[in-house]
Amino acid sequence: MHHSKNTQLIKSESKRLGFDYCGISKAEFLEEEAPRLENWLNKNMHGQMSYMQNHFDKRLDPRLLAPGARSVISLLLNYFPSEIQEDDTAPKVSKYAFGEDYHFVIKEKLNQLLEFIKDNIGEVDGRAFVDSAPVLDKAWAKKGGLGWIGKNSNLINKESGSFYFIAELIVDLELDADGPIKDYCGSCTRCIDACPTDAIIAPYVVDGSKCISYFTIELKENIPSEMKGKFDNWVFGCDICQDVCPWNRFSKSSTEKYFQANNELLGMKKNDWEELTEETFKRVFKNSAVKRTKFNGLKRNIDFIKIL
Repeated sequence: MHHSKNTQLIKSESKRLGFDYCGISKAEFLEEEAPRLENWLNKNMHGQMSYMQNHFDKRLDPRLLAPGARSVISLLLNYFPSEIQEDDTAPKVSKYAFGEDYHFVIKEKLNQLLEFIKDNIGEVDGRAFVDSAPVLDKAWAKKGGLGWIGKNSNLINKESGSFYFIAELIVDLELDADGPIKDYCGSCTRCIDACPTDAIIAPYVVDGSKCISYFTIELKENIPSEMKGKFDNWVFGCDICQDVCPWNRFSKSSTEKYFQANNELLGMKKNDWEELTEETFKRVFKNSAVKRTKFNGLKRNIDFIKIL
């Protein structure tokens, strides 16, 4: 049986490609997640993220996404920045968007890993996923032993916290599964206490439709007026529930060159944001995930947090 040899081969290549952690689980139906996802959708906690309702079965069974799938290879890539925004009165952007858009950076690495597997192990069929298909990333990373799901619903790694992108390769290759680790949140409720919009409605349950990230990125219409004054200056995403998490004291700066912070973004003063033009938006956020809001969306967010 070459399972162990192949598993080690894949893990060491993932490290060489720059991934921080690699965990493996058996490709099977996510029994534990099924009722949780159904309940979350039934309570409309996805808000206007209608895509969350699509492909319900595929979200829960990777074999429907990649026929013949045997293993899910979960990978973590750290994005924690070494610098922060210079003007602490300026509108705030989530740390994951300080550098280049992670979709392209990670997809490239995943494709390289898949090619390596084919070249070194043989005829292997697989698909690469990075936040772009109906895959429950956090559930697979947890099954692969890369961390536990915290009360803020983020994956937390005991050695390095939660500032990670999660990606997967689903392959028709039998590998050694890692198995989950225990939950180390204990009695801590810092994330729940700190959320200014009360989006963490119970430990481990986040109402997506109340989250600042949802309002500033996913919501396409006007932000509800009852949220006025609750955004703590966030205009793209929100890191509050991660910033207050005690496990993130172990976060280390990312060594991925494409995630190095864009100095122009970091240097923007409060009035630079408020006077943002479409031309500046296109230049500063050319390769950034911030592009997702489009110029009008970001402008809407900036106007919303202004004190009138």
